Amino acid sequence: MNTPIGAVGCLTADQVREVLIEATSAPSLHNSQPWRFHCTADAIALHADRSRAVPVADPEHRELLLACGAALLNLRLAIRAAGVQPDVNVLPYRCTPDLLATVRPARRRPATPTDVELAAAIPRRRTNRKPFLSTPVPMSLHSQLRQAAEAERAWLAIPEREQLPKLQALAQQAHDAQLTDAEFVAELRHWTGRAPRTPDGVPASSSGPIPEPQDAWVLRDFSSGQATARVAGKDFEPEPLICVLGSFQDGVSAQLHAGMAMQRVLLAATVAGLSSSFLSQIVEVPTTRKELRELIGGGLWPQAVLRIGYGSPVPATPRRSLDDVVARN
Repeated sequence: MNTPIGAVGCLTADQVREVLIEATSAPSLHNSQPWRFHCTADAIALHADRSRAVPVADPEHRELLLACGAALLNLRLAIRAAGVQPDVNVLPYRCTPDLLATVRPARRRPATPTDVELAAAIPRRRTNRKPFLSTPVPMSLHSQLRQAAEAERAWLAIPEREQLPKLQALAQQAHDAQLTDAEFVAELRHWTGRAPRTPDGVPASSSGPIPEPQDAWVLRDFSSGQATARVAGKDFEPEPLICVLGSFQDGVSAQLHAGMAMQRVLLAATVAGLSSSFLSQIVEVPTTRKELRELIGGGLWPQAVLRIGYGSPVPATPRRSLDDVVARN
């Protein structure tokens, strides 16, 4: 590593490297990794890196902020698992809008079992775009996932069975709208179907098979057209657990906290042996996002739609090196 990283607060230099690696394991739209970190002697600052934006799919940078919130949650948990209490200041300076948070590893404090469990799940969490088993997710886990969202001041709405046909229709509507946009298609192909050693984007190996007419839920082709053949006997599951992660407001702060809630839900799912992926198109198209908001009651702003179930192991997507994302005074 060329960028010198020293101790920060109560963390040693080695611990700082470890918590930064954990932070950068967060999910992001098309694995764009839109974050930068700045280390000083007493704090780690998280900045939005808008040069990594995906402007056609995410013109208002809402998903960029969700990704940065997920990275912030990982950073908090990794520091807690190291036995240190992080003091977190979200959006500390209005005059510096890309500075999203400062995290000060302020003092020693034993980690809770939940902190340790969730932090251990960070490197195991994957976005699994492949078919899941038809095994339903038990109701007891529904409650655990909801509690994970609520711990970060968000809400996890799980649509009722009778609402799912409408949700499927919204997914199809959004999918069709995006695929008729030549700029969207070009952007998607830019970020997907990447070679295995590319440090960002979605490798072809991490894409799932292309859904066929019998598959109820529309999923994107992340292979950039390379997944032309189906895997025999691998239909997508007919009834995945679909969850809508919602916030009570829709500004920058709410979206950042929604990202933390989203990541806590994903980590809780990982701890429970579940796999997850995203149905992002529904919340990327303004008309379908509006209809989704009405479908879940109108009181929440939908920020992410998650597909959760029992899946087979998949490889991790690549990550940029710390040299590319960390600066130090």
